This record gives sequence, structure tokens and C-alpha cells, in this order.
Amino acid sequence: MPKPAASFASLLPQLWNRSFPPGPHLPRSLSSFSPLLTVQPTRRHRALLSPAAPLAAVDLSVAASTVTDEAPATPAYPVYDRLLPCPLQDDPPRIEHLVAREDVVAADFISRSLSLPPLYVADLIKFGAVYYALVAPQPPSYAAPEHVRIFREVTDPSVLRRRASIKGKTVREAQKTFRVTDPNQRLEAGTYLRVHVHPKRFPRCYEIDWKSRVIAVTDNYVVLDKPAATSVGGATDNIEESCTVFTSRALGLETPLMTTHQIDNCSEGCVVLSKTKEFCSVFHGLIREKQVNKLYLALTTAPVSTGIITHYMRPINRAPRLVSKDQIGGWYLCQMEILDCKKVPWPSSLIRKVHKVDDCGWPQQEAAYECKIKLMTGKTHQIRAQLAAICTPIVGDSAYMTAALAAIVNPSINPFGRDSPNYDSEEEKAAAVEAWISCHGREPKSVIGLQASEISWDYEGEHHSHKAGVPWWRQDAVESDLV
Repeated sequence: MPKPAASFASLLPQLWNRSFPPGPHLPRSLSSFSPLLTVQPTRRHRALLSPAAPLAAVDLSVAASTVTDEAPATPAYPVYDRLLPCPLQDDPPRIEHLVAREDVVAADFISRSLSLPPLYVADLIKFGAVYYALVAPQPPSYAAPEHVRIFREVTDPSVLRRRASIKGKTVREAQKTFRVTDPNQRLEAGTYLRVHVHPKRFPRCYEIDWKSRVIAVTDNYVVLDKPAATSVGGATDNIEESCTVFTSRALGLETPLMTTHQIDNCSEGCVVLSKTKEFCSVFHGLIREKQVNKLYLALTTAPVSTGIITHYMRPINRAPRLVSKDQIGGWYLCQMEILDCKKVPWPSSLIRKVHKVDDCGWPQQEAAYECKIKLMTGKTHQIRAQLAAICTPIVGDSAYMTAALAAIVNPSINPFGRDSPNYDSEEEKAAAVEAWISCHGREPKSVIGLQASEISWDYEGEHHSHKAGVPWWRQDAVESDLV
């Protein structure tokens, strides 16, 4: 009789984001999908889930004994069929962690262990939503005792010594995860699997005329006017619904395009996609040497003075990105130059409705301001975080506009701002930082007032320059491809 799967119903430490208390001015709605944790924010970081019922190796009564009085019940899962057609909204995050107790076939093992239809599992693998590692990762400190016991059992040195596949590898090397790319991939006993049962979806991909968004096609690259609410190269759990895949199909390319750089999902504008690995390497080198010039258009709530804006960004690879006007040791330099700022009409209610722009609680104004920005350093969310830090946030930016609103109401709430108070202890400062983080909202799901408007570089004696189309806030509703 086959041995049952062992399930780690807790996330990898590197995927875990701490929860923070709601801010004093802009409270955030909270919910939870885990009987093992207290309440977590509803924004899409990876929530914990209880063990799957079929996995008898995990005693659910043991897991249930860790539930606190405040913890909500495990949610009912939807009926699973196929990943397509694409839903308009994401299901609550569900990630399952499995360990094979004998040699198995990947898709069959996942289907049996999680009671999922075989075709649904095949879809998950095609979407890049299933990962494996030769050795299971260390469970986090909040994992249930039963999960820790299973981890120790499958990673006992006497067990690992008998596995030929990990000979010559350190444990850390053997714990490195890779995508499962074939439903028929064979997994040896002891192999760890992470299954993103509800991958992040991008329904906007199916609404776009992708050929009409192509700006240029050369032997080495394609320049795309990326639409908002899409991902350049895909997400951790979804590499199928991406600009690279859909543009490659639209152009009938046999070899899929490759990403050379990124812009945020909620942004639109110029993106360079490579046709070859060689050009991919060349373009990465140009970016490293600061030979690629990028100009952006940002629609802000207030005028911004021309000149260079300098901040320093906290070196933590997690949103929201916090910036300080004062230099702090180890923080990254962020600089951009405001080349021009002009008054433009505030987007009409029809345009905002068509593009599903989040008002973020910001009152409608008579005018907005279109800023032309030269990016001097290229940090994630840099333009968005810097503009919000000077209380001129980007229209529709639900992640940073809410923080700017809070800082306008109470300037001292930003512990890295000019009006921050002196803190009596590191603990008090840490609490202030957490409160400031909680003032930020969720990452936008649709469009914000930010366009990568121009990109240019010189290569092999030739100048390459490309420009995006009219930004969404200057379009008439009848011109929009969203109508």
C-alpha cells in the first residue's frame, strides 16, 4: 500500500511576511486562511493553510490543537476543474507543501494527495505553479509539532546518506527549488513539493490586441507598449499569463521572447523583450553600465518642482518600499530627475471607470499634474515611493497613496520623514516603522498614473530609441482598448 504524503501546511521562511497592526488613520481590512496563525492582512502575500485532508501522515487533530480561540475556521475550497477560462478575480491564496514517501510521478502524486483533478494539476504545472526540491526546507518556528516531526524524519542524516541524488551536494544546495515542467516527471522518495493551488491570475491578458501593442520588431528584440494589469515575465506561480508569452504568440515566434528588464504590473509603457539569449546578456550589461536611458510620465496629485529628487531606500526586498530623505547606512541611493511638470485635467469619471482606477480615498480634483521623469537609479517602486514621500502620490496607486494621505493628516507618522519625532528607544522606533508600513495599502490590481514613456540606448554604433503611445489618462474613452 502506498505510503501517504507528508504535508507541510506552513510556508517557507523566505515567503513569510510579518503582519502589522493597522495604522491610526487608515485601518486595513484583515482576514485569515489559517488555523495555525493569528489574523493576517488580505493583501496577496502567502497565507498559511491547514493540511490537506487526504494526507493521513499528518494528524489533523494535532494540527487543530494549535488553533487559538481567535483563529477562524479553514475555508471551503472551490470546486476545481481547469485553470481556463481565466477568472476575473483571484481565489484566496492556497499553497500546499508535500513530501513524497516513495518514488512517484509528479502529477499523479499531487492529484491523489490534494484531491485535485488530473487536468487541473497538469494546468498548474504548465503555469509554473509547482516546485520541487530534493530535500524539504526547514519549517518556520510557528509550524505545528507534527510538521516538524515529519521534517526531521525525512531529513535525518541516515536517510539522506542513502539518497544517491544528493551525494556531493550540501543540504542547502539540495533544498534549492526548481519548477516541475512535466506532469510525468518522476520524483524519488523524500522529494519536497510546493504546490500553488490558486496561482495569481492576469485576466487582462485575454482582453488585449497584443499585435497592436508592439512598437518595434528587430532581429534581436521586440519593444512592447506593455498594458497595465499585466506582468512582463509572469509571477512566481504563473509564467503563462505574461507579456512574453502573449506577445510571442501574437508574432508567431517559435522561440518565446525573454525578459530583459521589468516594470510594475500596474504600470504601462515600453518594455524590451529579447529574441535571443545573446541579446539578453548584452542588454543586461547595458543596464548595469547605466547605458539605457528611461523616461517616465507620472500623473501626480500635486505639482512637483523640476530638478533631482534624492531618497534612500530600505534594503528589504518586500513591499512597501520605504524611503528616507536622510542617508541611512546600508540603504540604497534613489535618484530621479523631474524634467518637466505640467497641469492637466483630472481623469474623467468615465476614464477612471473604464480603466478601473482606484480612488484610494483621494478626493477628485479639478487638475492633476503630468511629470516627465528621468530615472537615474532603478530601484523597485522607486518613482512611486519617492513621489509619495513628498506627498505628491501617483493617481490610482493604492499601495502608496494611502500612506501619503496619512502623512498629510499627520506628518509625524512617517518615521523617516522630516517631521518625524525623536524616539526614546529602538523598540519605540520599530513600532513606529510598523505603524507606518500599515498605512500603506494593497498593490494596485489595475492601472496607475505611471507610464514608461521612452527607452533608448546605443549599441554597436547604432542609436535605438522607442516611445510608447498616449498614456491612458490622455485618451478619450472611445480610444481606449478597454471599452
